Amino acid sequence: MITPFLELRSVSRVYGSGDTEVRALDGVSLAVMPGDFVSIVGPSGSGKSTMLGLLGCLDAPSDGTIVVDGEDVSRVADASRTRVRGRSIGFVFQQFHLIPHLDALSNVETALLYRGIRPGERRDRSLAALDRVGLAHRHDHRPVQLSGGEQQRVALARALVTEPKILLADEPTGALDSKNAANVMEILAGLRSSERAVVLVTHDVGIADSAARKISMLDGRIVSDEVLRP
Repeated sequence: MITPFLELRSVSRVYGSGDTEVRALDGVSLAVMPGDFVSIVGPSGSGKSTMLGLLGCLDAPSDGTIVVDGEDVSRVADASRTRVRGRSIGFVFQQFHLIPHLDALSNVETALLYRGIRPGERRDRSLAALDRVGLAHRHDHRPVQLSGGEQQRVALARALVTEPKILLADEPTGALDSKNAANVMEILAGLRSSERAVVLVTHDVGIADSAARKISMLDGRIVSDEVLRP
């Protein structure tokens, strides 16, 4: 029996109380399996960003259970969630969050700092991650010397260099033109394997339809979960 990499079980997230209570997520259950390439789509206020925060161990649920790589993280301290996040999850955001004065290679290497990895190995792993996204030849360029699409691919390499089991992408194509967006989606699709799942949040239905599985949200609930392709 295949065990999910990540699972939500009847999870809710409530903000405020009484008359000001907002139920951002309402009894959601979801399993992300090895090899999944999942899009989560919905309008503003549908709960998709809240779900991403819970999937990424950035927040704790008000009710329900979250299991990441076999470990229940629903009620643990922030330090424990941080440990699980560092071990199992990589993030890519709409804004690239690259350090302006560092070149592409050094930006990727920042993800490996404080992990007890020797400098030579850090460099080798970071170059390999850049090569994976087609940017090894641009390793010595700073962000200002790279296009928006290239910057997003550096950010993607930085997320990949730690070899996460779960890659979470928050509007990863939102700041890109259609050509670069298609390129990033092609790379994301190629990252799914028996060792990894890819989950992306988007408001763009066209981008969502590029995934293998599409989860549609409305008013804090999952309204459909479709397999679009094997």
